[in-house]
Parts: sequence; C-alpha cells; structure tokens
Amino acid sequence: MVQEGPVRVERRLAAILAADVADYSRLMHNDEEATHAKLTALLADPVAPAIADHGGRIVKNTGDGFLAEFPSAVEAVRAAMQFQTCIDDLTIGDVEDRRIAFRVGINIGDVIVEPHDIFGDGVNIASRLEGIAEPGGVCISSATYDQVRGKVGIEFADLGEQNLKNIDRPVRAYALVRDEPSPATHPERGRPGASSAPPLSIVVLPFANLSGDPEQDYFVDGVTESLTTDLSRISGSFVIGRHTAFTYKGKPVDPNKVGRELNIRYVLEGSVQRSGNRLRVNAQLVDAQSGQQLWAERFEKPVTDLFEMQDEIVSRLARTLGAELIMAEAQRAERSLHPDATDLNFQGLACAYKGGTPEDMAQARGFFARALAIDPRSVAALVGMAIVDLTIGASLLTDDRAASLLAAETNAIKALSLAPDHAPAHRVLGGVYIFTNRAAQGIAECERALALDRNLADAHTAIGIAKYFMGRAAETEGHVLEALRLSPRDVFAHRWMQIVGMAKLHLGADAEAVAWLRRGIETNRNFPATHLWLAAAFALLGELDEARTAAKVGLALDPRFTIRRLLVSQSSDNPTHLAGRERVCAGMRLAGVPEG
Repeated sequence: MVQEGPVRVERRLAAILAADVADYSRLMHNDEEATHAKLTALLADPVAPAIADHGGRIVKNTGDGFLAEFPSAVEAVRAAMQFQTCIDDLTIGDVEDRRIAFRVGINIGDVIVEPHDIFGDGVNIASRLEGIAEPGGVCISSATYDQVRGKVGIEFADLGEQNLKNIDRPVRAYALVRDEPSPATHPERGRPGASSAPPLSIVVLPFANLSGDPEQDYFVDGVTESLTTDLSRISGSFVIGRHTAFTYKGKPVDPNKVGRELNIRYVLEGSVQRSGNRLRVNAQLVDAQSGQQLWAERFEKPVTDLFEMQDEIVSRLARTLGAELIMAEAQRAERSLHPDATDLNFQGLACAYKGGTPEDMAQARGFFARALAIDPRSVAALVGMAIVDLTIGASLLTDDRAASLLAAETNAIKALSLAPDHAPAHRVLGGVYIFTNRAAQGIAECERALALDRNLADAHTAIGIAKYFMGRAAETEGHVLEALRLSPRDVFAHRWMQIVGMAKLHLGADAEAVAWLRRGIETNRNFPATHLWLAAAFALLGELDEARTAAKVGLALDPRFTIRRLLVSQSSDNPTHLAGRERVCAGMRLAGVPEG
C-alpha cells in the first residue's frame, strides 16, 4: 500500500486589501433595506471594477465589507484610491448619518490560499489596519509603504508604531493624506491619531481612589486638578480643562476613544492610595493614538501635611511629564515627512536633553536653525539656540566661551521681546548672567522664571551656582536639593550633583565633595568634568592614586581640558570664590591634569 504524502498547502506573497463600512451597525439600524441596497450597488460599481482594473480579485464578501488580494502593492493602493474617490463623489449629496464610507487597510504578507479564502498574519494585519483607518481613508503597513513610496503620486502620513489587537508585535502604519477632507470623514475622527490634535495636547483623567475610603476623594481630585493646572504651564502645551476631564470620572476609559473625542495626543491616568501614614501615587502617560504606554512611575511618601504632599507630587509629576512629552513629540517628529518648526524644535530639545556633549549640541543647533529658517520669530527655537550656546559656554566646551555666552544672551533677550512671560527664556538669560559675572542679575531672572513656573527645577540649581560664584558656596547645596526634590531623575541631575561637589571643595569639605561627585558619576559616567573635579578632591585628601585614575578617565572623555581653560572661564571676580578656585586647581595639578 502506497502511503500518501502530506497535503500540500498553497502559499503566496500577496498585497491584501481589507475594507468595511464605517458605522455599519448604526446605518443598518437607521434604515436596513436602504443601507443594504446602497452597499450592494457600491460593491458592484465602483468597487468591483476598480479591483479588476488593477489586477486584483475579491476573495470574499464579509457582510459589511470585503477582502481582496493583488499581486502588487502599488496596484492595491491605486485600486483603493480609485473606488474611494468614486464613492466620495457618489455619496456627496447623502445625509451625513446615512452616508456610506469604507475604511481600507492594506498589507503585504505571505498567505495561505484556499479557493474562497486566504489566511495568515498578513491578512490579520490588513484587517486591523482597516480598523484604525478613517472613514473614506486608507491605512497601510510599513511593508506596503516601502513598496509604493514614490510610485503612486500619493502622500502618506506616518502614524508610528501601532499596537494592533491580537497582533503580537507593533506595526508601523501610514495613513493616506487627502488633498481635501472627505465628506464622509467624521469631524471628530480626522485621521487615526487625530492629526489635527495640537502638539503636547493632553488630558489628565480623574485619578482613581484606591484607599477604599470615599472621604479621600477630595484629595485624589485635588491631585488631578492641580496636575492639570501645572501641566498647562509647560510651554506649548494644550491641556483639556478639568470640567471636561471629570466627565470621565468613574467610567472605564479607552485612551484611543478619548483621544478622538477630545482631539488630543496624550492621556495621563493614575491612582492614589493612602494607607496609614503612607501615600502612594501611580501615574502613566499613554499615547492616545496607539494606546502605547510611554511612561509610568510610582511615588511614595509619608503623609505629614496632605496639601504639602499633594503640591510636591504634582510638581514632580509635572516636571517629569514635561520632559517625557517633549521626548514623545520628538519621536513623532522624526517620523514626519515634512517637519514644521514645532517638529524641529522638539527634535532639538530631545538632542539637547541627551547629555550635553559637543555632538549632541551640534545636532540640537541644526534642528533649531532649521526651525528659525521656517519661522524666524519662533520663541521655542530662539530659546533652544540660547540653551545650546549657554551649555557650550558654561561647560567649557569651546575656546571662545565669551562668543557662545553672548550668542545665548542675544537669543534669550530676543525671545523675551516676543514673549515677556516665557519662563524658560528667563531661566536661560539668568544662566547667561550667572556665567558672565552678573550673578545677582542672574538670580533675579531665575526667580522671575520660578514665579512663572514653579516646576523649573534647574532654576533652583542656577541660583545655587550663582551663590557659589558669589563666594557663598555654603548656600549652594540647599538650592540643588530643592531641584532634586522637584526632579530627582532629571537628565541633568549628574551636573547638579557635581555643582554641590564643587561647592564643597571651595568650603574645604573634601570628603563630602567626593561623596557628591561619586554620586554624580553613578548617575552619568560620561560627563568629563565630574571626573576631573573628583580627581581634585581625591588629591586634596592625599589619595593620589585615586586622583590620577579619576583624572585619566576625565581626560579620556575630554582630551582638550586643561587647567588654563578653567582659569580663563572668568565667571566671578569674588575674592572668596577665586581663592577656592585656586585650591581646586592645585588639586588638579597634583592629579596630573595638564596646565595647558
């Protein structure tokens, strides 16, 4: 008896097009027979002819839509555009709540083929993409986009990574950009992810009370309301008002739906729990377009004064979320086909936040310069340029420090002439004054910045630096501790810790200086100045082997550093400060730092 071999499964690579009718259930409920007749007519003409014209075949009808396959991604996209345009024209006179509009998803995949159906992940992804397309729109996968880009005369907007239901990996998606809004498009949807949503647009949903005590609702609601107020102070942010946000209280929430309803990009949600004398706050930031969690953190504190505790939690959350939102917008901007000034500013800030190396600063400057070329009056770009030049000048990353600080001052003043109450501009101008021997003026600018935005943690640090330059190094630590309270995981926290170490050296507290400088290095091992100051601290303690090791690490990170460069950076003529600086230079010499 001859044994039969395994049944051969037919597979092939295909472009899969999935389509269905938006709001089909509602349309059928309103008028079942008329909807069925209209849909049947549209499937017969223009849908079927468009698919046939482009070499495709309808694999099956699904009641409210259909599944088709094509041998070419280009032809699949052209077919979709052909029948979508025709349907727009045929239904333009229909009443809004009776108009039929298809959503279309297209993907390329290796599929299992049967006479009347096709199967596989490629099909499933096409179906899920269809689900996030706008009515009258087309959404395609990155695999499809790679094949059709530059070949179909159509522009697609990058929607980023999408977490699609029952698909175990994120899929990058692209949405068709229509020349004019489709009459079938619901105004509250726009394209997936609400392309019209403002950058940094967010809603703070009412935090959940997990304490089991309804009497704590007032505190939980207070955290929500205060956070809403503080987030609105982030430059360029658009925050939904608390009265709208509180309509979601106690209800199950779908971030995608909230994003569409409110036309915002981000959702912040969380919970508050009080147990005995401890308070725990959980918060997470969600991308309203993809549903992806971008950031989450837990805060735990002892309860002493509830309102003081609420203020601290809200300030820390607002500071952290400000940075997270900027990073998220920068990633979104990277995917933009035609970045505008806002996109470029976010990308510039993201580069500036990376760590302050010359390469980071050069890249950030490029983005801000492009933004200013588009909009010469962009306050964000002017402040960004000022941040770059202040960082370069203050960190001794240039031989012409005076020119960098002058450029920073010029741009900061120009930004303030356009926006007098721009808190970051006041903070940057304060930094310029502090590093150009005008510490008192710098403190005044930083205090002005904090009056406008109490969450500017680095303004506290700047005041601490000013006190150091004024010969009042004993006061520096308190200001830096306030900054770390507001932003304990700040991207520049390592610099703040170094500043305290510097102040301790000027006070002769060398062992304390070592502790602070080591803490800074643990936070960021790639910042050369901290290693060099640590070398001085070890040398002054008589620990020369450790001093030389630290100096070697610092000089490997910044081979151009010399004691001369430190001496010519004349940020203060205060005698007490200058005496402390000479002491530090003596320590660096003992550690082997070159004179220059």
